[in-house]
Amino acid sequence: MNWIYEDNRIYCKDEKGELMAEATFVSKENGKIDIDHVYVNPFLRGQGMAGKTMTVVAEYVRKMGWKATASCSYANGWFMKNQDAYGDIMADEIRDQAVSCKIDGNH
Repeated sequence: MNWIYEDNRIYCKDEKGELMAEATFVSKENGKIDIDHVYVNPFLRGQGMAGKTMTVVAEYVRKMGWKATASCSYANGWFMKNQDAYGDIMADEIRDQAVSCKIDGNH
């Protein structure tokens, strides 16, 4: 997958330009971001693509020197399951953060 990095968004498309996966985030204070949405095209669901998307996002967060929170329920759960590998980029408040699912026209 060729990942595209934009302000507050990391995503990939197929050769036809159809969105395959994306994660969006908002900047917070003190070098923190909140991952508020993870999307995987229905064609790829159940194949580990959401986890791959989160790995790409987490590596980017690490590279940028940020800390992450996750109001997206999937992203928050992913961080809780991957604390050993990514605990260094998890903001303290992620463990007590309210989570939700941001549903828009891509679902």
